[in-house]
Amino acid sequence: MIDYRNAVSTDGVALDAMARRVWLATFAHSAPASDIEAYVAQAYGPDGTLRRHLADPAYEFQLALRAGEVIGYCKVGPTFFDGEVPTAGTLHLHQLYVDPAAHGSGVAAHLLEWTYDMAQRRGNEAILLTVWEENHRARAFYAKHGFTHVGDYAFKTGEQIDRDLIMRREL
Repeated sequence: MIDYRNAVSTDGVALDAMARRVWLATFAHSAPASDIEAYVAQAYGPDGTLRRHLADPAYEFQLALRAGEVIGYCKVGPTFFDGEVPTAGTLHLHQLYVDPAAHGSGVAAHLLEWTYDMAQRRGNEAILLTVWEENHRARAFYAKHGFTHVGDYAFKTGEQIDRDLIMRREL
């Protein structure tokens, strides 16, 4: 059985460990080791972006748990776009990660539904997200759920700049 709930500050260590593991499994091959290490140092750990956002009321997290262990999560919050696409009336889905062992279980779709509900409760008319152009599995998932490519975003992994696709779904 999979349980879903909002994240709280005491989830930081478990959430951070799961997110780091999934990020490395998905992206570690995509850049030189020094760039991967730089990104991981900035994003994860006690002073990383993930835990700072968990403590920031501008961000909200939904967790998926199996037997008390985090197997997936999504994070919504303020946009970081700077003119790449219009952002008025949108909610930004920053991350939706699912442990590879839980792929195909419906966790990602459930977390995405939570995001739709969150956006509608806030009066938004659309959701924006970014996905790495080489992450074919995620791109197919988002396309299946009605997201379309509306722009490009330069994502920095260490010193490497990657092309992320900005995708939008109307509610």
